[in-house]
Amino acid sequence: MAVHTFINILKRALDEEMSHDSAVHLLGEDVAAGGAFGVTRGLVDKYGDHRVKNTPISEAAITGLATGAALAGLKPVLEIMFIDFATLALDCLLNQTAKYRYMSGGQVTLPLVVRTQAGAAGGAAAQHSQSLETFFIHIPGLIVVAPSSPVEAYGLLKSAIRYGEPVLFIEHKRLYTMKEDLPDDYTLPTIGQARVAREGSDITIIAYSAMVQTALEAAQTLADQGISAEVLDLRTLLPLDMATIAQSVSKTHRVLIAQEAVLNGGVAAEIAARIGSELFDELDGPVERVGCPFAPIPFAPELERALLPGKDDILRAVHRMVGHA
Repeated sequence: MAVHTFINILKRALDEEMSHDSAVHLLGEDVAAGGAFGVTRGLVDKYGDHRVKNTPISEAAITGLATGAALAGLKPVLEIMFIDFATLALDCLLNQTAKYRYMSGGQVTLPLVVRTQAGAAGGAAAQHSQSLETFFIHIPGLIVVAPSSPVEAYGLLKSAIRYGEPVLFIEHKRLYTMKEDLPDDYTLPTIGQARVAREGSDITIIAYSAMVQTALEAAQTLADQGISAEVLDLRTLLPLDMATIAQSVSKTHRVLIAQEAVLNGGVAAEIAARIGSELFDELDGPVERVGCPFAPIPFAPELERALLPGKDDILRAVHRMVGHA
């Protein structure tokens, strides 16, 4: 068993997959120098600049190049610095990358992974701190993954590279320094399958990415107060694992969904709608949500902290829902 930071374990996953499969190539701005956060540092020395390729500063060009490489039989892993700028690649992702399988009648697949960084992590301001995953769960043909810890990131990245379809892999910047043990007998997770991060009986807290850690902290505090909260880590936002959600809801009968993104039109809204439609008879009360107010992320760290949803927001919502307010 070895201890890894989120950054180091991503590098390990990439290194292992490149060693395992010569079709895996890395593309992106400064990836040969390590990329924006050092995830790919040193890999060019091991695999050469023909497999670790620096690109121009053009998200549209990077995504187009990777899509063409995937069509030609490679398995590109591209990095887009900050999900805020993945919007510049939306044309290719939406109209080309995600559509090839459907428009070819299943004859063409694109084994491609887009690594990008999301979320607020301290003073990066409105253009580098957004959580824009909702944009991408609206695109048929695209898989969207959001790991919640170093070990989850390791397994999900390897599974994504092997999946054989276009995957958007969203890394939360605030998790990059988190450390975790990687078990020697670790089994890779299945894309599209959520996990129970903590078992409970009074309420289900559904979360993803960094909010899973926040939910787990809240669940521990709630346990000390006599409230048993089950925490579900979605892992994959598209497709959504409604079977695991249903299993938990049928046990607790109360649901709180936590996201960092603004609440308006978010992932939590989609899940709440589906629970209300498909699991209404299991509910003892309305599904509630915790998320960011409808505003840009401020630059000042104290204002950023005040805006972002946190542990206390989850605690207040749970107390209100279980009648302990």
